[in-house]
Amino acid sequence: MVRRTPDKDRSTVARHATLPSRRPARGILKIAGITLGIVLVSAIAVAAFVVTDYFNRFNEGAVTLEGAPEVEPPSISAYPGEFSMLIIGTDECGEVSTGLLGERCSEADGGILNDVNLLVHVSAEPRNVTVVSLPRDLMIPTPECTREDGSVASETSKSQINSIYQNAGMSCVAKSVTELTGIEIPFAAKIDFDGVMEVTDAIGGVEVCIGGDGIRDRHTALDWEPGLRTVSGYEALQFIRTRHGVGDESDMARVSNQQQYMSRLVKKIMSDEVLSDPGKVLGLADTIVDNIDPSDELGNPLRLAQLALSIKDVPFSEFVFLQYPVFADPDDSDRVVPNRDAATSIWDALKAGQPVQLTGDVSNNGGVELVEPAPGTEPPVTETPATDAPATDAPTPRATLDSAISGQTAEQETCANGKQR
Repeated sequence: MVRRTPDKDRSTVARHATLPSRRPARGILKIAGITLGIVLVSAIAVAAFVVTDYFNRFNEGAVTLEGAPEVEPPSISAYPGEFSMLIIGTDECGEVSTGLLGERCSEADGGILNDVNLLVHVSAEPRNVTVVSLPRDLMIPTPECTREDGSVASETSKSQINSIYQNAGMSCVAKSVTELTGIEIPFAAKIDFDGVMEVTDAIGGVEVCIGGDGIRDRHTALDWEPGLRTVSGYEALQFIRTRHGVGDESDMARVSNQQQYMSRLVKKIMSDEVLSDPGKVLGLADTIVDNIDPSDELGNPLRLAQLALSIKDVPFSEFVFLQYPVFADPDDSDRVVPNRDAATSIWDALKAGQPVQLTGDVSNNGGVELVEPAPGTEPPVTETPATDAPATDAPTPRATLDSAISGQTAEQETCANGKQR
């Protein structure tokens, strides 16, 4: 697939309504980079690779993040500390999704919305990964931002978060999220509808769980019975877009369902089924080159390898997916506003480098339900070898999150709480 040219970057939009190097070092970096990106991006995903040809294509048109913190020059080692990355998924239609979604793309007004917004934070040693989903209906103030063409977008006292990309670009989304959370963001990336489908195809699909009465949602053309189902391509896009087919039909219920998908995607990527298959690894790299738009610091191949090495040994129990806590917007019942007091427990934990302890439900809006693993599928229990040596490192204490914060770890099993609509 040929990378999109600048003239094609603003594709039509669908609304939700209705040659490997022979040098061993390069090979290692390439695999490490791919592993990092996919784990971090999860359902709507970002990945990395360091083959020179891939790097030149991937880095073309990379976006500079206004006000981003300075980072040390990259080197062939794990990233030396904590870092954060913003991943946005747009409702932008490419060639494939336009053919599948038809009028939803051709009759759109041409704007591009950042409907999925993920703040990914990786702590310093001991490493843990926290992914915070910011609902598309979240109303927040936005700062003054400089667009890519040099023009200036004025600050606002209250804007829907998914309108920021359309108004001022990816850099402004990152700047707005930093102002909301207090977390500096040196890296960012964007993926569209076609990217979601093609990345999922490249790894052979993701097995998801459908619970409740099954999912029937005319808005996303879904009619699925309860049970396990491997989704790829268009089905993967349908699954993460469905809103009216899960929980209370809110955007927050959809976010919980997307977190189920992300959790299962992490497990698939980290499995031998993908990482031990050179064909899948190389195919995934090529797919991502053509479908991910990075910020300039993320486009550096050594940087990507650094980030990959930083998370390669993080256990599933330390991959945590959280939903930003909200209240109903008093000015608009279809929108939500930040629950800043509850959210403080997240940001305090991230800044302190602490792993978090969930106390709330897996979903506050019924999007998913927690299930027990099927017999025989539990992870094996490994015993710690006996040793006479004294313990030198005490476990990092966990930060208890406010009970208003919903979410799950990658270790937990959840199923979509399906509805028949």
